[in-house]
Amino acid sequence: MDPKNGSSFTGFILLGFSDRPQLERVLFVVLLIFYLLTLLGNMSIIALSRLDPHLQTPMYFFLSNLSFLDLCYTTSTVPQLLVDLRGADKSISFAGCVAQLFVSLWLGSTECILLGVMAFDRYAAVCRPLHYTVIMHPRLCSLMASASWFIGFVNSSLHTVFIFLVPLCGRNKIEHFFCEVTPLLKLACVDTTGNENEIFFASVIILLIPVALITFSYGQIVRVVLAIKSASGQRKAFGTCGSHLTVVSLFYGTGIYIYLQPSNNYSQDQGKFISLFYTIVTPMVNPVIYTLRNKDVMGAMRKVFCQDYDSR
Repeated sequence: MDPKNGSSFTGFILLGFSDRPQLERVLFVVLLIFYLLTLLGNMSIIALSRLDPHLQTPMYFFLSNLSFLDLCYTTSTVPQLLVDLRGADKSISFAGCVAQLFVSLWLGSTECILLGVMAFDRYAAVCRPLHYTVIMHPRLCSLMASASWFIGFVNSSLHTVFIFLVPLCGRNKIEHFFCEVTPLLKLACVDTTGNENEIFFASVIILLIPVALITFSYGQIVRVVLAIKSASGQRKAFGTCGSHLTVVSLFYGTGIYIYLQPSNNYSQDQGKFISLFYTIVTPMVNPVIYTLRNKDVMGAMRKVFCQDYDSR
């Protein structure tokens, strides 16, 4: 997508929800509230993981990585969307579109890998409790987290380069609220079947390999839990995994729908609303899911607030 394809090419126009002006007003208020809640919730998780010594474990190390990732992921798209919802100018520069696509793909790919790593952590905690601290050594945790970010970076770099090499022939109106893969390819004035096949193949690897690891991990966890005779032990084991499994279902469900369905079945309206879900709703609810039934996090919150109150 060479910017020189058109003589007056200056960037792209994000059509978003411009055909629904009444909806734009409602979305602005709702998304602004959701975005602020996302910032508050994820920043709280990161802060608590640093402040409370009891939360300085592999599970919360990965959770703080996930929270930081969600903060960046939401911030890569939502501020631009909020500006577009309130103004008549819905343009984005060519460089801005490239950056937005690259960052969103990088963070989305990283989250795919990281959720698989977190499933392995839960497997080690439940199925190998006596060896957990040896298996999930801090160095290994750092290595797995770094590998997740690196794989996401490589995947995003390749996708971004391939997508923006496709000629546009002056087309610049993106039927979406941010620079996303499928709407960008629909601007092309050449056959993009090869690009779509490459994206599908890469998506299968990035999405389904972690899904296979998650399925194996939770299959082993269920087998071990069912062997536990005490009801309290079963509840505790399921409690440590239920939150992660809920997040996995929300994230992979939307990701598989967007990236693994045939392009001729792609609905622009459905794509927009599902993208809203995984760019703002999922990052917002992740901290809630991980804290509501988590006694460690709730205890850390009470401890921090009580210390702050006592210091006054």
